Amino acid sequence: MGTIKDIMSTNVETCSLLDNVFEVAVKMKEWNVGAIPIVDNDKLCGMITDRDIVIRGVAEKHPGSTKVEDIMSKDMITIKSDCSTQKAAKIMADNQIRRLPVVEGDRLVGIVSLGDFAIHELTDDQAKIALTEISEPSQSQVQH
Repeated sequence: MGTIKDIMSTNVETCSLLDNVFEVAVKMKEWNVGAIPIVDNDKLCGMITDRDIVIRGVAEKHPGSTKVEDIMSKDMITIKSDCSTQKAAKIMADNQIRRLPVVEGDRLVGIVSLGDFAIHELTDDQAKIALTEISEPSQSQVQH
């Protein structure tokens, strides 16, 4: 069993609270990513995903000039780099999330995604289990 430090991505592109939704979308396109952490002087403030842009931005008729703060997810679930990959997979499955910011204190030091689990042989089963549980509809989704 490895640690998050062994599989996390450390080259993480970020945006700041000064950026708007259009700027985040352009950065997502340039970096070919679906999520961008929002930081304020390296302190993690939130995360904005392509889904946030669609659901909280476009679908609610917010213009591209909308501040990221208005549509980003603020309640962050994070993990430390010395935690086990097994613990991370469980957190991701339990919370149905595909990306997990890695922090030391409040400072963003990396990100771990389901893809990171999938490309490391030691975590293959963890990735399968997490993906299965993440992909299952939550009770609130089933009731709609």
